[in-house]
Amino acid sequence: MFKDISELIRFNPPQLGYGVAVTDIDGDAEFEFVVAGFNFPNRVLKWNGRALVDLVDPVLADNQRQAIGVAAADINGDGREEIYFLNSDTFGGRKRFGDRLYLNRGMRWVDLFDLEENQGVMNLTAGRSVACVDRDGDGRYGFFVANYGGPMRLYELNNEGFVVDVASRVGVDLTSSGRSLLSLPLVSSGMDVFAGNERGANFLFQNNGDGTFIEIAERVGIADSLENVRGVAVLDADGDGQLDIAYGNWEGPHRLFVRTPQGVFRNVAPPELALPSRVRTVIAADFDNDGYEELFFNNFGEPNRLFGFRNGEWTRLNPGAALESTELGTGAAVCDINRDGRLELLVSHGEAAMQPITLYAPHANLSHWLRILPLTPFGAPARGTIVKLHARDRTQIRAIDAGSGYLCQMEPVAHFGLGPEPDDELTVEVHWPSGAHTILDIAQIDRLYTIEHPE
Repeated sequence: MFKDISELIRFNPPQLGYGVAVTDIDGDAEFEFVVAGFNFPNRVLKWNGRALVDLVDPVLADNQRQAIGVAAADINGDGREEIYFLNSDTFGGRKRFGDRLYLNRGMRWVDLFDLEENQGVMNLTAGRSVACVDRDGDGRYGFFVANYGGPMRLYELNNEGFVVDVASRVGVDLTSSGRSLLSLPLVSSGMDVFAGNERGANFLFQNNGDGTFIEIAERVGIADSLENVRGVAVLDADGDGQLDIAYGNWEGPHRLFVRTPQGVFRNVAPPELALPSRVRTVIAADFDNDGYEELFFNNFGEPNRLFGFRNGEWTRLNPGAALESTELGTGAAVCDINRDGRLELLVSHGEAAMQPITLYAPHANLSHWLRILPLTPFGAPARGTIVKLHARDRTQIRAIDAGSGYLCQMEPVAHFGLGPEPDDELTVEVHWPSGAHTILDIAQIDRLYTIEHPE
């Protein structure tokens, strides 16, 4: 499936790396990879037309902290995404150094938690993942933090521009051994939050429609209280037009939860997919552009795994160069970084030993593609938006990524493979967290469509 193109990373020393996110750092309407560094600088990798180069910024590099998780979202409605770095200098409980919440002020990055007025709400509990949530659909996001041994946090900006933690007020301040997060309209029309936990039941916070939440994981069959979740992703695993959940359990059986007509989740993972591993990131993406997403399991210290939906069932595939038999994978993300219509896969490594970043690309084929980038009312990526592609014979569905536990966040684009002979009648349906929606007839394939939010 993949070939190794790591030589295209111009500066790539061994280091301890963790989570990876994709956002537009420099405001040029192109996306970059952001890699969290643990006692090493955070990295910002930009495609310059020939290679990935590091956008060196001493503020964002922040090599005095121990960053593990990273996510981006527009929290102030200025059309630019802010960046949240989750720092953890201890395994669980109270930590020494707080997280970073970087806001761009005229190409100058400022950590909002460094400001005196915000220091009282700084997160000083060791966390494991961060995702963004637009809980009331107004286009301004908050950052949801899954803490390990302390209450979960939900940071937003109030009307005075101060950072506030609204987790208690909206019903998500539960304490657990938090590991991973997903945020999207999963069981409601608003952005819900799935929190995968270790040493205890998972949480599923259903959006009540008024910006508050109720926890329903046990009720819908996804609590899975005896396992230890790491990476998690959403996809339509059974072709019924609804989003399902795939996640990896650390050294336990992996899960593929599909939604039944009764609204509960049922695990249908076949034995080979369920086979335990030291899993970190799980990614759902159509790497070969055949119209069906693959599942990539990034493992730590053992071979990675790739699964595809072939002939009506999930089958293990050969990941090619991305097998990484002994590498120490800690985070991964996908993005069409070179704008060729195929998704590149970037993997970071670390924790137990310093290793360089790796970059992979699918082998070229004759399949076509379509990419949809929805925007908020302010012009930022509309994370959490649901995008459907209708053809005559089937419908594909994607969620614009708001945070993919464990520690990572994918590109904010709905990527659809169309196969070698695409339908000549394609329609795209976009549903924003605000409740707005639009329908677009596709006149040209093999291109990116940027979709503005309806007035």
